Amino acid sequence: MAGTAGTPGTPRVLRAMNDRAALDLLLAHGPLSRTRIGKLTGLSKPTASQLLSRLEAAGLVLATGTTEGRPGPNAQLYEVNPAAGHAAGLDVTPERVLAAVADITGRTIGAYEVPTPGRKGAGTVVRQVTEALDGAVKAAGLARDDVRRLVVATPGAFDPTTGRLRYASHLPGWHSPALLDDLAAVLPMPVEYENDVNLVAVAEQRLGAARGHEDFVLLWNEGGLGAALVLGGRLHRGWTGGAGEVGFLPVPGAPLVRQVTKANSGGYQELAGSQAVPRLARELGVTGIPSGPYAETAAALVARAAAEEDGPLRELLATYATRLATGLASLVSVLDPELVVLSGASLTAGGEVLRALVQAELAELAASRPKLVVGGVTEQPVLRGALESALAATRDEVFDTSR
Repeated sequence: MAGTAGTPGTPRVLRAMNDRAALDLLLAHGPLSRTRIGKLTGLSKPTASQLLSRLEAAGLVLATGTTEGRPGPNAQLYEVNPAAGHAAGLDVTPERVLAAVADITGRTIGAYEVPTPGRKGAGTVVRQVTEALDGAVKAAGLARDDVRRLVVATPGAFDPTTGRLRYASHLPGWHSPALLDDLAAVLPMPVEYENDVNLVAVAEQRLGAARGHEDFVLLWNEGGLGAALVLGGRLHRGWTGGAGEVGFLPVPGAPLVRQVTKANSGGYQELAGSQAVPRLARELGVTGIPSGPYAETAAALVARAAAEEDGPLRELLATYATRLATGLASLVSVLDPELVVLSGASLTAGGEVLRALVQAELAELAASRPKLVVGGVTEQPVLRGALESALAATRDEVFDTSR
């Protein structure tokens, strides 16, 4: 029936579209005046004034200061009300659960980490998830019910047909078929679960090196070797959520790994994963190899190697680049992406030097020629991607003024 909230072209829907456009502009540009919002949206001054009055009454924008240093009277500035909504993200690894809460503008306002050593069952996982979330909520000065949406990042992926976690046997306690139901029973907000590397791609697409790109591959190398595939602006997850589990990819130069899910490894992981870097360094006679977790050791070695111009460390970096390009060649040959983003500490530690080496090797091994870039989101990229994903859904809900 004409005039209902959901009918395209009705005044209510058109107002809601203008409202959302203005809110997105305020998020992107910060405080804006009525005149500036009118120019950016194409609305007349009276219509922009009505829009701002409507959003202010709804608690979605705040008047904040005035313009200064320009001829004529100062103009009132407006910004998105940070308290209009909140979202949370969790980054889960075998060693810890890291939680953060962000306000609707994207600013992180609370974080909390729960160490998770040793093996655990589903009940322990539920306690650790709620402890991490509650710690972040408390640090933000909020209550659990104030969080509208939660996105949980894990290695592997939850099979959409069974609800069980696949491709991540190294994450104990997360494989119970009842786990998602157990978490849903104690968490009051909608919860989404997403692969950690996919969420790094979300962060890079919205905030980092992949902004403006609809087709790209993100190669991640830290605790494990994985990829995210973005095609037509959307993540490609595959039938079981396993798209991008490239660590299992058989590649030249590595022995075949059979029963890869039980081994939690594969040819590409063995050839170019973080654990291969210290081993290769020892084979090449590199001295002063640090002790500690292999991902941290690999990043430290790659950073040292990128600063050298010759010797064993430089040979280490060149060999590592060839190994990385070997697996990437298969990906780009099939997908032909516009861009490849290198992310994760074992890749970003090499910076532009490693990127250039991989780019040169890839040009020899693959027919397509994607541009390679180093990831731009380097501080907690998995958690940042979880927050960005949760915020996108939260904004769609909070900013919808058509209801």
